[in-house]
Amino acid sequence: MSGAATQPTVLAVDDEPDLAELYRVYLADEYDVRIATGGEEAIELTDDTVDVVLLDRRMPDLSGHEVLAEIREQGYDARVAMLTAVEPDVDIVEMPFDDYKTKPVTKEDLLTLVEVLLHRAEFDENSQEFFALASKKAALEATDMTDTEEYEELLAQIETVRDRVDTTLDSLSARDAFVEVPGNAI
Repeated sequence: MSGAATQPTVLAVDDEPDLAELYRVYLADEYDVRIATGGEEAIELTDDTVDVVLLDRRMPDLSGHEVLAEIREQGYDARVAMLTAVEPDVDIVEMPFDDYKTKPVTKEDLLTLVEVLLHRAEFDENSQEFFALASKKAALEATDMTDTEEYEELLAQIETVRDRVDTTLDSLSARDAFVEVPGNAI
């Protein structure tokens, strides 16, 4: 991950060059932004300095799922959000991403998404897993995909991870357990 002295690095991947460039414009004031317009290019641009990947699911050379698998296989620990026009289905349950957003997204949506993912990166592995599972649950609920075996398995996974998070929180002091999420005051 990027050092504290530099801006966090975001890799925006979308096969529509205008949309990838729009993401760069939206994020450039806050982050070091790289853009890729295909899966192969995304893999080439991913390294240990990338903090967040915004990844389209449907691309002509490699799918977002294939890119995600390669990023994880290479051991990169960037937070990954699927940012796509593809409505979620039960196939997302097994994908190792951190969040799922359906396009279109506003500038505010994108900035908030990156901020949340960067904040989550500070949490322990169990908490990160819990947030990723909760995101998948919300995505499936938004498309009414709750009457499936995969959804039920997801609920069971959430409970298992919740138990691990609760155990971790029990071992921390109240001061350490509750961290204010950074954001704009209203």
